[in-house]
Amino acid sequence: MKIKCIIVDDEPLSQDILKKYIDDSPMLELAGICFDAFEANDLLQENNVQLIFLDINMPRLSGIQFVKTLSNPPLIIFITAYPEYAIEGFEVDAVDYLLKPFSYARFLKAVNKAIEKISLANLKSGQAGGFILLKSDKKLFRVNFDDINYLQSYGDYIKVFTNGKCLVVHDTFKHIQEQLPSKEFMRIHKSYIISISKIQYLEGNQVKIGNDLIPVALAGKESLLKMLSKK
Repeated sequence: MKIKCIIVDDEPLSQDILKKYIDDSPMLELAGICFDAFEANDLLQENNVQLIFLDINMPRLSGIQFVKTLSNPPLIIFITAYPEYAIEGFEVDAVDYLLKPFSYARFLKAVNKAIEKISLANLKSGQAGGFILLKSDKKLFRVNFDDINYLQSYGDYIKVFTNGKCLVVHDTFKHIQEQLPSKEFMRIHKSYIISISKIQYLEGNQVKIGNDLIPVALAGKESLLKMLSKK
């Protein structure tokens, strides 16, 4: 699944930078580029847009004014050269605020926030296909929840074991666990989070997932048994 997005900015240079960043991001699909809010409004009628990169300071109708006209706006990442607009931008529930000029890394951080929101919304509505973005070996991987077997703490890193692959990610258990659906994943040990659906069997203080035996702490075992009894 790709996130369909549009650019709304009246500066050609800014448009070019955003387009390059979007082209470099495999999780994004650019549906169009608009010079003002009126062009954007027409484009929104024709496409199922999930994310707008929106300049605030535009002629006739500002980005913030434009968002307020939409009854069900997509997610918004504001783009501007004026930091004084930041507070007003967040008042309309913007995902993030990028101050020109911004790097690809800063752009990607904003996009990740949007992806987390979309993924959580999909989970709440019962839609399939949830995923998490994981940075490993200087690459950004899109990993489906269904493909994750378990996660293991590894010093300052986390090993994410998927079907046939292990990604080493520089992150915290807390941050990653917040992005995983709580009905499908459980922390059973200080060093392990598992996918409940991937459990083959529970024996003593271990669970079998694939070819691996995963230790289960006492508190984790009690919680796991309660979870399994509900399924």
